[in-house]
Amino acid sequence: MNYWPKISELAEQVNQKKVSAVSLVEKSLKIIKEKSEFDAIISVIEDRALKRAKLIDQKIAKGQKQGKLAGVPFIAKDNLLTFGCETTAASNILRGFNAPYQATVIDLLEAEGGICVAKANLDAFAHGTSTENSDFMVTKNPHDKSRVAGGSSGGPAAAVVLNMTPFAIGTDTGGSIRQPASLCGAVGFKPTYGLVSRNGVIAMASSTDVIGPITSNVEDCSYVLDIMASRDPLDSTTINRDKTSYKAKQINIKGKKIGIIKEINQNDISKEAIEQFEKTIENLKAAGVIVKQVSVPLVNYSLACYYVLCPAEVSSNLGRYDGVRYGFFSKNVKDLEDSYKAARSIGFGKEAKRRIMIGTYVLSSGYYDAYYKQAQKLRTKLIDEFNTAFEECDFILTPTAPDVAFAIGQKIGDPLKMYMNDVLTVQANLVGIPAISIPMNVGNKLPLGLQIMAKQNHDTQVLDFALSIEGLI
Repeated sequence: MNYWPKISELAEQVNQKKVSAVSLVEKSLKIIKEKSEFDAIISVIEDRALKRAKLIDQKIAKGQKQGKLAGVPFIAKDNLLTFGCETTAASNILRGFNAPYQATVIDLLEAEGGICVAKANLDAFAHGTSTENSDFMVTKNPHDKSRVAGGSSGGPAAAVVLNMTPFAIGTDTGGSIRQPASLCGAVGFKPTYGLVSRNGVIAMASSTDVIGPITSNVEDCSYVLDIMASRDPLDSTTINRDKTSYKAKQINIKGKKIGIIKEINQNDISKEAIEQFEKTIENLKAAGVIVKQVSVPLVNYSLACYYVLCPAEVSSNLGRYDGVRYGFFSKNVKDLEDSYKAARSIGFGKEAKRRIMIGTYVLSSGYYDAYYKQAQKLRTKLIDEFNTAFEECDFILTPTAPDVAFAIGQKIGDPLKMYMNDVLTVQANLVGIPAISIPMNVGNKLPLGLQIMAKQNHDTQVLDFALSIEGLI
């Protein structure tokens, strides 16, 4: 059951004085407190949130209409810089860090009247698919507390499904919005690379990092994206947005062509996920959608490609954490070199260290050509193959995750099994295309998501199609 109206309706109610911004924030904070056992939230921004809500109500009382998110509370993944609380990226090395500025996306949302009420849990520095790599807690799945919520944006996805706020903001480097959305039963959207500014987001892998919304429905997802999408002079990788709105609209799906990648190894996907996906495809066929097989010959090498390139960029991005300028500092040291060693050995968790070691290895002079350079060549070939596939179809569909949410502790001791959770999502990040996960109708079973991908800059088309099939699958 969703406690919240559509976001656009909620903001209009605040602007029309039918409900106050303060009451919405108080409602959100109450739900966060009541559902704290799910460990979705790292910190609450109560004082600043209530202060901003009161200011919005005062302006409306004076006849000053507020923005598209007037009084609407939201939650940000704790790797986005925000005022009012620490930003930790769920890592010990950033305990006590208060951001000197806010992420561009937070500023854009607040400019429209949105109110950030809390920071959500994640795998430390977004390294993981279950939040079990968080240095603070493991987020529980809203449908079964013995299972994971997915990751790395497990906290934001769980928070939305638990009705803590109408929407949350996450980051997606290899599936970190879509995979937890699938496991929790939410809608999660990864935009085209560069459509949303990364300024003020703690970097994981800079060439695949994307910021996107997590919501309970496609309409809200598109509504939030429309506010966040823009060029940013503080992020040179941002691109021009569509001049028209990203707000999703109903379209006639009859005759739309969807592609199924014939080379995907079904041994990597559970029987339950395959059966649900095939059932969904049959429903789409009955609605007039044209289904055809498309070829992406190198698709089964994409996960290996990702786990060469991603750790390489991780090792570079984590080089700034030295325990001197900010973050964790060990007092029991003899000299500067000892200080560096102590800060990084104590501050970083196992997965961060693993990725630093792998990344440093593949970038080293003796192995750069053998690993990193080859992975970059493969990435270029994947881009070409996806472009060719999209000449034959409008969208490519896959299950979002290879299975339903797994038990907490089931895979944490086996990194390779954990990495396999990304097997269906990393392609979109490597290629830079938009992709959305929407829940399939599984009845009373654990959630499973359907992933919809399209060519670069076709974000509007993905959202329109997702909205139009939302009730069919």
